[in-house]
Amino acid sequence: MSDPVINNQHPGLRGVGRLSRFVMSVLRDFKRNQGLLLCGAVAYYTLLSIVPMSILALIGMSHFIEEEQLFNTLSTYLEMIIPGYAATLTEQVRAFLEHRAVVGVVGFLVMLFFSTIAFTVLENAMSVIFYHRVRVKHRTFLISTLIPYVYIFVLGLGILLVSFITGAIETVEKRQLILFGWKLSLEGISGAALYLLGIIGEVLLLTSLYLVMPVVHITFRRALIGGMAATVLWEITRRVLVWYYSVISMVNLIYGSFATAVVALLSTEAIALILLLGAQVIAELERKPNELTEKERSGFET
Repeated sequence: MSDPVINNQHPGLRGVGRLSRFVMSVLRDFKRNQGLLLCGAVAYYTLLSIVPMSILALIGMSHFIEEEQLFNTLSTYLEMIIPGYAATLTEQVRAFLEHRAVVGVVGFLVMLFFSTIAFTVLENAMSVIFYHRVRVKHRTFLISTLIPYVYIFVLGLGILLVSFITGAIETVEKRQLILFGWKLSLEGISGAALYLLGIIGEVLLLTSLYLVMPVVHITFRRALIGGMAATVLWEITRRVLVWYYSVISMVNLIYGSFATAVVALLSTEAIALILLLGAQVIAELERKPNELTEKERSGFET
């Protein structure tokens, strides 16, 4: 029998109650799945992969477009991932490319391996988040092996396309647009276009991660909503981090020469936290009531 007190509640209060229960369920399952531990693993291996991945992408794309244009694009997008310290990583990539002739086959294979390891760890983390569905559905070893290389190829094509677009925009940037007798300057439009394309690419990348990385089937609508929400949350977090590092943080004083690595790790940890929390929300929405009992769901709890 239903409680008359609950039935007589205002619809808005009932909605708040359902939302609060849903949020608590998400956080409880995230803790049960050792979410913070997973975020640390994803952040560490992402940091380990980002430099060799950038090097391989630039080596391949430098055959089609000027390196300086590629470095400008890479620096802008690294700033969106590791705010405040992208220039240091870009210079590291530049220094390596100047001596790329000494890299042999073994060195290339090692870089290729470390470039893909972040995607493998993320796939394993998603398997933990979607544990209630992975038990009945598995992915073949071949597909799991190919996914990281496909992602690197697509990311490289994306950077190449953006570089072509911004290069084309820069050719008309110094011109003036006459509209209804008014002269409009196009100066600075390339930077705005680069940022806008970066946001669009970020949404598409996060959406694809929610679609592809989990073994289970995720609807495109939920993956897109998750990708858009994660992008908004990260842009807010990124600006807070930039402000914190520039105004309050004593990370340079405390860690000295390790400051860049620490800041990069904290930034990637924040990205991983947002990404995996979004995955946990989707997992909660996708879960069927009779799929897994409370006792069975506690397998990752310590």
